[in-house]
Amino acid sequence: MITISDVFLKYGDRILLDQVSIAIKERERVGLVGRNGAGKSTLLKIIAGEQSPDGGKIARPNGSTLGFLHQELDLPVGRTVLAEALTAFEEAKRIETRIEEINVELGKRTDYESDSYSDILQELADANERFSLLGGHTMQSDAERVLKGLGFKDSDMERLTDEFSGGWKMRIELAKMLLARPDVLLLDEPTNHLDIESIIWLEGFLKHYEGVVIVISHDKMFLDNVTNRTMEVELGNLYDYKASYSKYVELRKERKEKTEAAFKNQQRVIAEKERVINRFMAKANKTKMAQSMKKQLDKMERIEIVAEDTAAMKLSFPPAPRSGRVVLDAKNIEKAYGELKVLKDVAFSIERGQRVAFVGQNGQGKTTLSKILIGIEPTTKGNIDTGHNVQTGYYAQNQAETLYSDITVLETLERKAPEHMRTKVRSILGAFMFSGEDVDKKVKVLSGGERARLAMAIMLLQPFNLLVLDEPTNHLDMISKEVLKDALRSYDGALIVVSHDREFLRGLTDRTIEFRDGKLHEYLGDVDYFLEKRQLRNMREAEKRSKLKEVEKPKEELSAEEKKRRNAVRQKFQKEVKNIEKKIERTEEKIAELEAKMGETDFYESAGSSKVIQEYESLKVDAEKLMEQWELAQEKLDEVE
Repeated sequence: MITISDVFLKYGDRILLDQVSIAIKERERVGLVGRNGAGKSTLLKIIAGEQSPDGGKIARPNGSTLGFLHQELDLPVGRTVLAEALTAFEEAKRIETRIEEINVELGKRTDYESDSYSDILQELADANERFSLLGGHTMQSDAERVLKGLGFKDSDMERLTDEFSGGWKMRIELAKMLLARPDVLLLDEPTNHLDIESIIWLEGFLKHYEGVVIVISHDKMFLDNVTNRTMEVELGNLYDYKASYSKYVELRKERKEKTEAAFKNQQRVIAEKERVINRFMAKANKTKMAQSMKKQLDKMERIEIVAEDTAAMKLSFPPAPRSGRVVLDAKNIEKAYGELKVLKDVAFSIERGQRVAFVGQNGQGKTTLSKILIGIEPTTKGNIDTGHNVQTGYYAQNQAETLYSDITVLETLERKAPEHMRTKVRSILGAFMFSGEDVDKKVKVLSGGERARLAMAIMLLQPFNLLVLDEPTNHLDMISKEVLKDALRSYDGALIVVSHDREFLRGLTDRTIEFRDGKLHEYLGDVDYFLEKRQLRNMREAEKRSKLKEVEKPKEELSAEEKKRRNAVRQKFQKEVKNIEKKIERTEEKIAELEAKMGETDFYESAGSSKVIQEYESLKVDAEKLMEQWELAQEKLDEVE
């Protein structure tokens, strides 16, 4: 399907792609991986024909179509979301117009036996077949289905694209590409602007995609769920593995170990042969034999150990200063932008050392609440109590873009550093892979990944005990993400992290807060626990919908005995729900009493404080279990009602 032959590209003295060759077959789904700046995006641009290599060529079948989603896009203004998505069907619309023209013409013709009449009938048949193949009969429903899968609501369909942020515009562009169904689909970081639910939907779509898919992503789980082949760009070379990402990591390690072992073995053989040759050369009667051995040695195919880019930032957060037990306590928080209510009477608290993940669809208020909690965004209503000695570190979603672009890397850190940290600025930059002449680069010439590293370096200039990270992995490569995750595991302060990266969140937090319809929904576990519970809930909702459809069918009249039986079942579940609600109310009252005790100034010096804390923790667990029992009982009640 695609043949890449001896592609060579050089920037200045740096060889980005060194005579790389590869063939990609139909329906293959390829993950293109490698360090930031290795040349992945450049290779996609060459495949798409947007950039020419210095040497080599790219070939694909004549007439094949290609779609390329990259980071720069320019949507036209003045169209609605749905209208813009429907531009993916331009060919189908042209054919539809032609079909209408032919039908009008056929209505006027009477020369049924002529060759021209036969030709126009054939054209109509071909047009109808092509129209059907392009999905012409289901254009609007397909467009709405894909847009909803990518997170748009029914109410968004008739909104102008001008009203949406860059991330949402990227989703519209992705929807158009998926609807057009090109033979070759090139995706550069498609998950960067998607939430977890949209990523899962996209995975399902791409798994069954009939064309070739080549995707660049730093989302391990996405690559594992979508790709069946991995190509690594490293120091000008392209390494091919017939496996998804996790398997590729294993195979790569095995390949390097085998290559190193073979190299060492060959070096021993070469050294031994050279020793024999040198000994024979000194003897007149052995010279001819030595020369023959020398020729054989020269013809030997030498194993080479290719240099590996193993550079990684060294990240370690300073010890968190001691804070009060409750770090933040927010109550009755509401936030509205005009008529749009983002948060509706929400409550949130975090205690010393707790780790919380904020998840949910984009636009549901995750970033807004993060900013409200640390005081950089006002509330419409509600108040926030900050605990004793709370010192906050904040990494904004666009933190890398807020850096002043006309000063150097070194000047950036020097301006942010407190006096006592000035002497450590260069060593901090070195730990974040800025060394030598790198520190004198202007910020405006840095890549997205370099800017992200610089923004993180700034965070190490002061210690803090509450760390709020909003999409910290967006511009980081796989190695840098692992370094950040390891550092966060060792960090001993309170943590709030907003992220859609499931692999990054896995095992990192012990609470997951889902933002949905202006409310917060809490899960006492990491992202895997949340996804498991969400899947179960979605299945239950699907079952309810199917039951509702069944209810819409004509019903048979129930007998008096059956009505009596069903009424008894309903009363049983109503009683169960009420009992659990009473238990929840009593448990919450006890929790509130203990929280009042624990809030007293001399509480931690009192003799029975540890017993109170144990009881408090036990009641919190009981409350969570009771809520789960209530959900199940309420669902049973809903079913019988």
